[in-house]
Amino acid sequence: MQITASAISLNVDDVKASAAFVKQHFGFNEDMSADGFVSLSRPDVGFNLIFLRTGLESFKPTHMRGHHADGLLVAFVVNDIDREYARLKAEGVTITTPIETEPWGERFFQVTDPNGVVLQLVQWMTEEA
Repeated sequence: MQITASAISLNVDDVKASAAFVKQHFGFNEDMSADGFVSLSRPDVGFNLIFLRTGLESFKPTHMRGHHADGLLVAFVVNDIDREYARLKAEGVTITTPIETEPWGERFFQVTDPNGVVLQLVQWMTEEA
């Protein structure tokens, strides 16, 4: 098998709000959009981030059509967690979970988009850091 691209697709009530949030605060670009659908990307992320309007008639499998993007995190590994934390605070983004460092070296914080999608920024700490 050869995988040529990847995407994460999330059902949200307001596609435009989630798209605007990641475009403004995370530098994503809009690749495609239609009624109830938007696909966003960044060349350094490795996957497209897709938002679909909850209940969209074309959504498959149909038993998942009414589900919302909950119970998951969209995580981005960054080089300077403290700089990103300060930048997002300065942009007025509400911090959902302040910076924490786990015993295994994961330093992270979380923000939540207008539809409740949790975005987590992570920096892996090493002894040198």
